[in-house]
Amino acid sequence: MRKLIESTIVSLDGVVEAPDRWAPFDQESIEYAARQLANYDAFVMGRVSYERLRAIWEPVTGNPYIEAINRMPKYVATRTLDTLGWNATPLDDDLTAALTRLKAQHGKDLIKYGTSRIDGTLLTAGLIDEIRLWVMPVVVGAGQRLFEDINPKLELTGVRQFKNGSVILTYTPGYAR
Repeated sequence: MRKLIESTIVSLDGVVEAPDRWAPFDQESIEYAARQLANYDAFVMGRVSYERLRAIWEPVTGNPYIEAINRMPKYVATRTLDTLGWNATPLDDDLTAALTRLKAQHGKDLIKYGTSRIDGTLLTAGLIDEIRLWVMPVVVGAGQRLFEDINPKLELTGVRQFKNGSVILTYTPGYAR
């Protein structure tokens, strides 16, 4: 069974909204992110993340990391979008059943960028296997906060530090031990 890994960029003050505006990626972190992408078959995302990331990344050419993302299949939790582009497929209305089926398929792990409203559902159902918080050394001040409206029990299982001052904190949800 493949894993569902959530990877989220977060500021020191807990903001997760619009990291493309404030996250200081350097060459080391870009190369690390590109290597990590090879571990995944597809993306899982909510509608808001899908619309935002598609608008930012779909038109990009000449960037190997973003071009790899553009080629990957994406599975979107949506009740409002009838048609999807960008190699995306809508997930069934029963999100937990749809993701259980996806995780049971043969292949590499699934990746979910960013926290969203579906996290509560996924955590309650025991479907997120790992959470990676990429903490950036900036204070944003305002915006959507990490894990708004949910309070997961997490166990720290790894730390990776970068020269630019950012760190990736890897956690396992309490049910996944």
